[in-house]
Amino acid sequence: MESLVHIRAARWADKDLVALLIADALHPTPLAAWLVPDPGQRCQVLADVVAIWVEHAMFFGDIHLTHDLTAATVGFHRYRPIPPPANYRTRLTDAAGPHADRFDLLDTLLAEKQPTEPHYQLAFLAVRTDAQRGGCGVALLAHHRSRLDRIDLPSWTAVPSGGEHLLARYGYTPRPAITLPDGPTLQPMRRNARHGSSAMPINPARPVDNRWQGFHV
Repeated sequence: MESLVHIRAARWADKDLVALLIADALHPTPLAAWLVPDPGQRCQVLADVVAIWVEHAMFFGDIHLTHDLTAATVGFHRYRPIPPPANYRTRLTDAAGPHADRFDLLDTLLAEKQPTEPHYQLAFLAVRTDAQRGGCGVALLAHHRSRLDRIDLPSWTAVPSGGEHLLARYGYTPRPAITLPDGPTLQPMRRNARHGSSAMPINPARPVDNRWQGFHV
């Protein structure tokens, strides 16, 4: 299946579609229910918050899509500190409303686990609900692995508990888990550089963007 799935870089015109795709995949998960307990608001809030990060990845990372627009990866190039999205606090409040504190807490807990060394952050891997188990996620991970091997940087991500087995097939190993208060458990995972990264260390004098880090669905 991997060889039959065509993958391309997303264009600016794709950003809203990508946000909706991720929100659709995330919507039925326990994490989504924890972030937005109100089911009537959940889908819209998720799409609006994810849209902030999809747009940010257009400037500070990359987005890849399957040819049929059913699956996507969103990642950030953290070779050095990157700024938060423009007007992030205002935009998050507008997008999440009374649920913004939940996203803030997720930010904080994930930031405590994220590496400070230069790395690639796989923020989202999402497959549309009606296309899951069709091989698109596997194809995207194979594509992701080949790109990581070329840039020769470690990679970091966080997945819902139970999702770590697929990532393990692509070189990721688990790190200490994160349990959200009265909520689900997330599993941070790391993939070492294939030959050891020669990138320069992050300058600790510069602020690091540790906002909402994303997850896989």
